[in-house]
Amino acid sequence: MATHDIEFLSDGVQLRGWLALPPDAPATGHPLVIATHGLSGIIDLDLRHYAAAFTAAGFACLAYDHRNWGRSDGLPRRPDAVHIHHVAVITATALDRRVRATVSQVPLISGSRTFEAWVPAAKREKFLARLDADRDARYRGEAPVTSPAALPDSETDEWVRHSDIDGHYENALTIRSFDLIRTYEPIDFAPRVTPAPLLMIVATNDVQTPTAWQREAFALMGEPKQLVEIDCRHYDVYMERIDEAAAAAA
Repeated sequence: MATHDIEFLSDGVQLRGWLALPPDAPATGHPLVIATHGLSGIIDLDLRHYAAAFTAAGFACLAYDHRNWGRSDGLPRRPDAVHIHHVAVITATALDRRVRATVSQVPLISGSRTFEAWVPAAKREKFLARLDADRDARYRGEAPVTSPAALPDSETDEWVRHSDIDGHYENALTIRSFDLIRTYEPIDFAPRVTPAPLLMIVATNDVQTPTAWQREAFALMGEPKQLVEIDCRHYDVYMERIDEAAAAAA
């Protein structure tokens, strides 16, 4: 699959990515799929595999890194995850009627629930104190504090080791991201996705963004909608079950 490098300005920041076209097709006139990753993901991991499925089905596919991430400009270079979460497809579809259809794959559903699941109650007060200290330091002009996005021997680490073939992934996330995630609730927008057709791809053994939460959000959405469940873990749709997930998305 051939791709063409692209760049464009967004609020004064140069964003970069690539565009893939259907084989043996003219350069214009195709329906367009925009492919974006979730938390800490970059386009140089596994989006080309999805793009191959989309272009084979006659779609053009645009993939780009959000500001501060991957190929795109912006500071800090080990950035806030919120830039990715704020264009999550559920929210974007609910708010922007130019979106004609959506595929939401193993999505983050509730930032507050996710934060509470990631940070146990016994450690929460200490972690919140870290967030307060980081906020004060940033107000004084100091660099934001970062934390590894993929902890050793975690599912995230397994996915990165599998997919980061060319070594482009930066294993860092600002701890401010956790503060921002706490306020982000895609499930609140779920009833407003209608009337854009939506496909949700759910991993039935998902503990990163728990399966039950995804089914809950899907139930709140109006028709037309479709649920595809794949018997796997969260990141398996980017590894051994990627062909199945990409085919469903296409």
